Amino acid sequence: MVDRYLEKVYAGFLGMNIGIRLGAPVEPTIWTYDRIRNTYGDIHDYVKEFKNFAADDDANGPVFFLRALWDDAANRPLEPQDVARAWLNYAREGVGMFWWGGYGRSTEHTAYLNLKAGIPAPKSGSIEQNGKIIAEQIGGQIFIDTWGLVNPDNPAKAADYGQAAASVSHDGNGVWGARFFCAAISKAFTTSDIREIIDAGLAQIPGDSDYAKVAHAVLDFHKAHPHNWRDCYQMLVRDWGYDKFGGVCHIIPNAGVCVLSMIYGGGDFARTIEIATMCGWDTDCNAGNVGTVLGVACGIENLPERYRGPINDGLVLSGISGYLNILDIPSYAREVAVLGYRLAGEEVPSSLAESFRPGEVYFDFELPGSTHNIRLSDPFFCKAWHSTEHAAAGSGSLKILVDRMSRGDQCKVFYKPFYRRDDFSDERYSPVFTPTVYSGQTVSFQLYLDQWTGWETVGIAPYVRTTSDKKDHLQGYIKLVQDQWMTVQFQIPDVGGDLIDEVGFVIEGYSVSKAKTLGCMYLDEFSISGKASYTIAIAKQAKELGSITPFSVDHGAWEKEDGKLSLMRCEPSFAYAGNYYSKDYKVSVPVTPLNGDCHLILARAQGAMRGYAAGLCENGTVRIYKNDFGFSVLAEAPFEWKPERSYLLELEVKGSTISLTVDSRKLLTVEDDSFSYGMYGCGSITIGRTLFGDFKVEEL
Repeated sequence: MVDRYLEKVYAGFLGMNIGIRLGAPVEPTIWTYDRIRNTYGDIHDYVKEFKNFAADDDANGPVFFLRALWDDAANRPLEPQDVARAWLNYAREGVGMFWWGGYGRSTEHTAYLNLKAGIPAPKSGSIEQNGKIIAEQIGGQIFIDTWGLVNPDNPAKAADYGQAAASVSHDGNGVWGARFFCAAISKAFTTSDIREIIDAGLAQIPGDSDYAKVAHAVLDFHKAHPHNWRDCYQMLVRDWGYDKFGGVCHIIPNAGVCVLSMIYGGGDFARTIEIATMCGWDTDCNAGNVGTVLGVACGIENLPERYRGPINDGLVLSGISGYLNILDIPSYAREVAVLGYRLAGEEVPSSLAESFRPGEVYFDFELPGSTHNIRLSDPFFCKAWHSTEHAAAGSGSLKILVDRMSRGDQCKVFYKPFYRRDDFSDERYSPVFTPTVYSGQTVSFQLYLDQWTGWETVGIAPYVRTTSDKKDHLQGYIKLVQDQWMTVQFQIPDVGGDLIDEVGFVIEGYSVSKAKTLGCMYLDEFSISGKASYTIAIAKQAKELGSITPFSVDHGAWEKEDGKLSLMRCEPSFAYAGNYYSKDYKVSVPVTPLNGDCHLILARAQGAMRGYAAGLCENGTVRIYKNDFGFSVLAEAPFEWKPERSYLLELEVKGSTISLTVDSRKLLTVEDDSFSYGMYGCGSITIGRTLFGDFKVEEL
């Protein structure tokens, strides 16, 4: 494997998201090149502040489509239909993930509907099926960065995987863009020479393609005029502009911008993404793609703090799993690296294997500069940054400056496991969330104290915060010990059906004002794991972000009605919640059928197309279904249920055994090992109305 592979994956994925965040505010077509220049001048920093940067299609695709390597292509080469199945499984139709701009207008929407109609990939994205204009829009290259990251120093294989993924929705130059960027990202693992990287990309596409021609036009112009990128941009407008290519966002003008920004950026990460943004056109896509290339090539040490700091290692997405939508970038870099080792046929290093923990929160601060999205409530009293001065294990920790706190002053240091609408400045691409931590789990972290002044030793109080009332549930005061590591551990208490949106500790000053507390503490080995046991009280939930917290809804009309979750639907409609990686558990829900003949709860749902469902069904029966890109009955028994009466349904999954209990009577048990983990939820396959009460979940 290439040198510093994990670290370069981390830098590349960070670089992609920095570029997306920089370009997104000026993406709408009303932001022309001239308007960007007249408004912001020469860009050298983010042009817009966000509370938290909301989900973006350029980030969704690289994360969710890569899951084809877990779901279908785990032990064989990738095929286009593997990625097509990821499209259908992880997207909520018409909501989030990508631009749902209409059939024949949005390339992605067109491809999705083709897949839904039974047209397989790659025909789903072909010129034959959709025509040249639709097939050659920009999406062919904006969803493919991670295929380059999992194939380091192997441009040909990276290009092949990128083509397989892009061909689900694109063809022609749309696919050549995927091949170009995947090969360029792959090459960047072993060289920082930007011309070598560009040439590696061009070597993987036809030399007579428009994509190659626009790239060479830029390279030739740069050779003759190496100093002014704006002159090169005017050449692109003249010879390769939007007026010469159809559709909403054609790939060729933007390909020119990408090559322009890389060659004129001269191998400098910041300047490259800035030029890509200042050129206009599809700014977040272009800055994101070149950000991945330059992130890998330049390395983590060359990502400027002004760009890296606001990212703070956190990313939110808008797929069907609210759990997967909350992403810690260092943890995700490890997931990508694990896949990279697997594709290379190499053993995963023990340190990487040990720190890759799907379904758990685990922050070790080992990657350079990593912060794992740990936050502070009051930056006046505290400041935090990555440090290598002290570490409980390994070589990194989070250093927290405690700056002159007096008795009664407080600052919270916390991880955010859940988001609400008021956490965002906007709701681009409709993100939805389910918490990553729950009652019953164990929180553990280590703290080291280096206090410089103050009459009293610094103390902390661990806590969790509930989201409906914003109440801090303190777990008792702990006095730290100077120059020593201390392990802090507590079990998350029952929070009465509420959701948890902060987990951490409160630092409180105890010194008198004449001797204010000043010093540092170091945080390391922060983890949240163990079996959860909790209730979701529907009355405490909110309707926001187009859903009902903490569910991700797919089809149907969902409301809160008298403390219950109401579903009205005319087609298959479901809501999903919980830890995506939960294995053995039971979920119980009071279910009231109002009309229709299908009223179900879910377990081990891995998306819209995978998992188990069970409940009240037609002709006076109960059934257990398997959903594997279509529902099939695993077991059935007679049960004369009646409309407008409430039934307590309990669905238990343990190993390969699936059981349905109704009103304390176990009615069905079946064996099936198709799905070993997944979310819970509720919904229906057919038209009707149902009320669902509070959810009780217990991991076994």
